[in-house]
Amino acid sequence: MADQDNTKKAELVFLPTPGLIGHLVSTIGFVKRLLDRDDRFSVTVLVIKPWFASDKYSTESLAALDSRVRYITLPSVESSSYDLNKSPDLFLDLFVERHKPYVKEALVTEFLGSNSARLVGLVVDMFCSPMIELANELDIPCYIFYTSSAAILGLILSLSTWHDQTGLEFEKLNESESVVVPSYSNPVPVSVLPSFLFEKYGYTISVDRGKKFKRTKGIIVNTFADLEPHAMKSLSSDGSIPAVYTVGPIVDIEGQTHIHAGFSEEGNQRDRIMEWLEAQPPSSVVFLCFGSVGIFDESQLKQIAIGLERSGLRFLWPIRRPKSSNQLAVLADMLPDGFLERTRDRAMVCEGWAPQAEVLAHRATGAFLTHCGWNSILESVWCGVPMVTWPMYAEQQINSFEMVKEAGLAMEMRLDYRKEDYRPVELRLKNDGEIVMADEIEKAVVRVMSSESEEMRRKVKEMSVKSREVLTENGSSFDSLGRLIRVMLGRIN
Repeated sequence: MADQDNTKKAELVFLPTPGLIGHLVSTIGFVKRLLDRDDRFSVTVLVIKPWFASDKYSTESLAALDSRVRYITLPSVESSSYDLNKSPDLFLDLFVERHKPYVKEALVTEFLGSNSARLVGLVVDMFCSPMIELANELDIPCYIFYTSSAAILGLILSLSTWHDQTGLEFEKLNESESVVVPSYSNPVPVSVLPSFLFEKYGYTISVDRGKKFKRTKGIIVNTFADLEPHAMKSLSSDGSIPAVYTVGPIVDIEGQTHIHAGFSEEGNQRDRIMEWLEAQPPSSVVFLCFGSVGIFDESQLKQIAIGLERSGLRFLWPIRRPKSSNQLAVLADMLPDGFLERTRDRAMVCEGWAPQAEVLAHRATGAFLTHCGWNSILESVWCGVPMVTWPMYAEQQINSFEMVKEAGLAMEMRLDYRKEDYRPVELRLKNDGEIVMADEIEKAVVRVMSSESEEMRRKVKEMSVKSREVLTENGSSFDSLGRLIRVMLGRIN
């Protein structure tokens, strides 16, 4: 399709959640896919600066992801009036809420007025729900970009019904119980429900968030129908829910690498990791990676090391330095004596960041011990790599449950493990941060690399093929994106 003058294009404005790199990468990945598909769109991203200092969220680093996208950085909002220790969920909700005047000003100044007919939508991240009311006030079609699973979306949307029918908050339930959630085919154990549902503000914000989602024009989800058939059937059969558009998997193998590319130390580490993988046999390496917040203390690091050493397997293990560690200590000081020397012929252990998507795509990678963040799950499925579950925070426990019990694409090490250091001690659940012993870790990695995992490997490979097919012409995600485009452009027509 021939390119057109930007002044004549359909304008879309995106608002990602501040400070969440995984949300940002998948949002820009979706924007790229949309622009590749139809160049009648012009996209602007409104950037909310995170409450913490980070060069990686500068406009310049974002622009490197796709030069066709315009970025507007909103004025900073003072966050010291929020009590992060009272509730992380309330903190984030209020932080986003405080940006409403600046978002409104940007929308009115840049897009409304004589050219308002060409503004076809405001697409807000799942954690930016306070902006839904603003969009409706300005008569701008509002869409949610949901960066997690369709099943979790179904859970959030069903919370108000659950609360009306039972009057119960989840904190009053026994962890040995299960609850029926329409978007899951199996009863969901209370022990794998997201931690925020057991906390006063997290629960009430989630109930409110689900109600607000229902007042949008549509919900765009980074998933695909073959991965979550029951969840999608449940959502599509509920007349109270807006149209749900599956546009995934959005897997940008190089996206996060680009964000880190300006940091020479990380770029050098990426090169060392990929060089080491090139020297390993096919499907021989266990990759361990636990997300940007998945940080263990030294006692847990030692248990992981012992388990990996006993397994006899090849492994790649990037370690994030414990917050409590001596900053002058070297990596060897955090691990068992002689561990690095004894495993050097079959392992790469490094400190800090690793290019996760690139590692999963490498032929040498045979299994993934993961925290089960949704982006990580999609990357693993895309690359056909079986998973071992070690959830940490947010919705990762119920993601683990879905992959093990519903999809059969992962092996269970733990489903209900939690390590949420960002939460105040009084808000953590009772099993938070317990030590997983070496024997359990050894058994899990040996099992996933053995013949016992053969059936699961077959399923993962099949789903990997489907994850690509859905993006081709007549595939389910291809068609779903086409429907979304027609709806958005229909505002102009």
